[in-house]
Amino acid sequence: QHRRYGAAEAVGAGVPADPLMWPRLVPPRACKTLCAVTLIDGTGEDGAPNVVATMELPCNWQDKPRQIMDAEKHLIQLGGTALFDGDIAPEVSILAGVVEIYGESWTIYRGSKCRNPDGTVNYTKLELV
Repeated sequence: QHRRYGAAEAVGAGVPADPLMWPRLVPPRACKTLCAVTLIDGTGEDGAPNVVATMELPCNWQDKPRQIMDAEKHLIQLGGTALFDGDIAPEVSILAGVVEIYGESWTIYRGSKCRNPDGTVNYTKLELV
């Protein structure tokens, strides 16, 4: 017998609650930190960044300073990770921009849309510098 998930446990913002959907790995009850996300897509003709989306969302903030090595073998100091339930920006493929948490501004180093085996987005992960 299959375990049936309730509507609150099914994944996908704006997607009908299907009882056989994948479980949420970042449930809304774990997202308690309010943050302001500004997503950009390059720069305009005047040199100002093209703002694609601006939103205030609850996230699961993991303040964990650590160092990682980028493709050019430079050490990058990450400040933390913000996890969001579902896809925060379905129309945006590359997540770049700025996040403000607790009055401090962070730059998005890497954004990931973590997917289920069927291709739907389970949660969004932003690694911040």
